[in-house]
Amino acid sequence: MSSTPDPLVALRDAIKNKAAITYLADDAPTPLLQSATHISIPTTGTEPLVVPKTTPSRFRKPSSDTEFYAIGAVLACWLFRDAGAAEYMRASREAGYAAGFVSVTERKGIVDWLEGRRAQHDRLASFGRAEGSGTPPGSPKRSAPTGAVTRPDAPVTPAKRRYEPDKADVEAVKRIRQTEVELRDRNTVLRGVKANNFTSVKNSVSDKLKKLKESSKPGQGAARDTAAPKPDPKMANKKRTNYPIIIISSSPTSLITMHNVKKLLEESVFMTSDQAREQEGGGKPEDVIAIYRKKTNIGPGGKEITSRMRYFVVDSVEALAKFGGDPWDRVVCVMTTGQAWQFRPYKWSEPLQLFHNVKGFYVSWSNDPPNPKIKDWNVSEMKIDQYKRHVDKSVVAHFWQQLDAWVAQNKPTLAMS
Repeated sequence: MSSTPDPLVALRDAIKNKAAITYLADDAPTPLLQSATHISIPTTGTEPLVVPKTTPSRFRKPSSDTEFYAIGAVLACWLFRDAGAAEYMRASREAGYAAGFVSVTERKGIVDWLEGRRAQHDRLASFGRAEGSGTPPGSPKRSAPTGAVTRPDAPVTPAKRRYEPDKADVEAVKRIRQTEVELRDRNTVLRGVKANNFTSVKNSVSDKLKKLKESSKPGQGAARDTAAPKPDPKMANKKRTNYPIIIISSSPTSLITMHNVKKLLEESVFMTSDQAREQEGGGKPEDVIAIYRKKTNIGPGGKEITSRMRYFVVDSVEALAKFGGDPWDRVVCVMTTGQAWQFRPYKWSEPLQLFHNVKGFYVSWSNDPPNPKIKDWNVSEMKIDQYKRHVDKSVVAHFWQQLDAWVAQNKPTLAMS
């Protein structure tokens, strides 16, 4: 008995083969996805795959690793792929996905995967099974029914034999290790052979922490007249949703554009705009792009804590206006090519005033001569080598290091951890 195909894979195959996908309402055809309860997806078999449109797909939502978009929401994302952001959200709400529709920033990546322009997607979960399996997300594993009898002709998996090394080989390895010369690099040389004792530093810090705790008790020191304010849950919620915004130049000659900025800041790999546009299929990029960045911090006890930070990238004030309110409070970085016309529609049109309120980066080739225009602009230079791709990682790491330091000092509410 063949397993039921994965609805998400069946949907992608139907889209790639340009097969007609129909909608059903109480087993009767309906022309609109809004009024449908089920989706009929053509398959390679004789019968189409009919699933409820609320069936969870394997695409994770950005806000959670345990919640998934419904198969109907994924289909709506593809149906309205050419619509503008406002029109797409309106059409998704009319289709019955007021809260669970695919976000505007995630739409292009999912559409590219459905149409076969990309083989993988970072939000696509595998659940430890092949794509062709029909087990939906979150389904429990099936066990054999009580009293089931194993067929005598069923294949039996042989038990793994324990590996026993050859004695001659063991002796040969011992002789080799006795004459082996250990190679040393800069890390092993700096490490040294003497164990360092930091007990004095630990005791000094412990004494300072003890004094701070005692001075913060009620009735002592400056804390006598001030009570610790209670955290406002609304402000805490606001901090989590106010993701930082990066503005890049909309100039066609800019080295960093909406085509290649995601690959550069996420994967630390520079690709020219023409190469990135060709890889994307020549389409027009989104006017708002989400950047996901993994950041590792050292927690208590020396344990590494990995967090996932999110940024948004725009190249125009029109796209910036989509965030509502005063989005300039969330702008932390402006990348420029040294052309002052880029700042005319900004909140601060003068470069000196602009780069007093945001962190500025001047992007150029590493072999370009110095630009005298940016001498007084208070910007950091981000130089990209034309041919050496192995240095891209250090350039991007230096960019994030400078931006993190500026945000922590000037806009600490946006410094997520």
